[in-house]
Amino acid sequence: MKLFIEPQQQEWDNILKRPTIDLSSIQNVVTTIVEDVKTNGDLAIKKYTQQFDGVLIDELAVTQQEMDIACAQIDEELKTAIAVAKENIWKFHSTQKESIIKIETSTGVLCWRESIAIEKVGLYIPGGIAPLFSTLLMLGIPALIAGCKEIIVCTPPDKLGNIHPAILYVANILGIKKIFKLGGVQAIAAMAFGTKSIPKVHKIFGPGNQYVTVAKQLINSKGVAIDMPAGPSEVAIYADDTCVPKFVAADLLSQAEHGVDSQVVLVARTNQIVEEIKDCLQEQIKLLPRKDIAQQALQNSLAIVIIDANKAFDLLNEYAPEHLIISSDAAEQLAEKIVNAGSVFLGNYSPESAGDYASGTNHTLPTNGFANAYSGVSLDSFYKKITFQKINKTGLKNIGKTVEVMAEHEGLQAHKNAISIRLQEIDNNEI
Repeated sequence: MKLFIEPQQQEWDNILKRPTIDLSSIQNVVTTIVEDVKTNGDLAIKKYTQQFDGVLIDELAVTQQEMDIACAQIDEELKTAIAVAKENIWKFHSTQKESIIKIETSTGVLCWRESIAIEKVGLYIPGGIAPLFSTLLMLGIPALIAGCKEIIVCTPPDKLGNIHPAILYVANILGIKKIFKLGGVQAIAAMAFGTKSIPKVHKIFGPGNQYVTVAKQLINSKGVAIDMPAGPSEVAIYADDTCVPKFVAADLLSQAEHGVDSQVVLVARTNQIVEEIKDCLQEQIKLLPRKDIAQQALQNSLAIVIIDANKAFDLLNEYAPEHLIISSDAAEQLAEKIVNAGSVFLGNYSPESAGDYASGTNHTLPTNGFANAYSGVSLDSFYKKITFQKINKTGLKNIGKTVEVMAEHEGLQAHKNAISIRLQEIDNNEI
């Protein structure tokens, strides 16, 4: 980890840069694949699946037989764990339903808003070096609660053409039937434009690498909605004298093992805290199966010493992390300083891993600094908000003059006339 002691504020922007590769080269590759899939459909999908995943897929859709075989492979311990996670995620997201509130803004003018489920949604589930069946819980559950009519799942196959059994088990217990064997840019393009095998959707959800992120942003520019920019995973941790160094080290490694392009940032009150955590990192990393990935990720990571808590949280807010852990006995008070973060974990016993799997909050979160403007996935993400108004004759008389004056001053005479012709009719009928 690179160490910085009390960096000046003008240095923060440079210090906090995310690890990345040449986006222009990504853009070119992604654009080529997207246009190919748009033009050639399933043929292009199968070509890129063979090229990137190393397998030729004849039938893209997962069959019921494949689902049954996969479900039979899941042991009871994992089934129990998934059941607990499902229940907690369902509980938390169910509370996000909004009641319809009708407001009479003026006498005779009634306004309200309703949440209407997006009809067709596509869920992208990463399945490369880490098959994220937990992401299917995080996306599938709110889609079901919202009442989306068609839920499409795309996830990359292994080199034998199979989907990880746990992903298919989760799909099965959620009742999601339309699962397809494709990943990467080609999956995003297929859901965006539709092919003979893959239905077109209205909004695409799910995290991915930088290629997937760029693909989502590209199809968004072509009129297909996306959840948010969500690229390589990241965590920032604030640690003061009351932190538990071995806990902090474990949290840093839990993000570092995601991928070599992941980033972890430690902001500590003293250099002694940093050194204690580094010692714990060296001990714990030796035991990780994915230690080589974690080690590379740590090379992109930072340790920053800032004594003043206000200044430390100013820096953290500028970084706008996907995950923010406050490792302190004063976590709740310090949390009042947060304005930019995807999801926040308070205290020494709130590991980020809990939010990744089973606490109930959603783990699909904005990365790369987008937490300064985007929220994580929630029930709202699967709704459109439609406003309604109902105006009677009294209501139109009450606000009609206001609309006429404003429309006339904007030079929109037809807008004014739409009011005036009705007011005249009302007046004539009242005589």
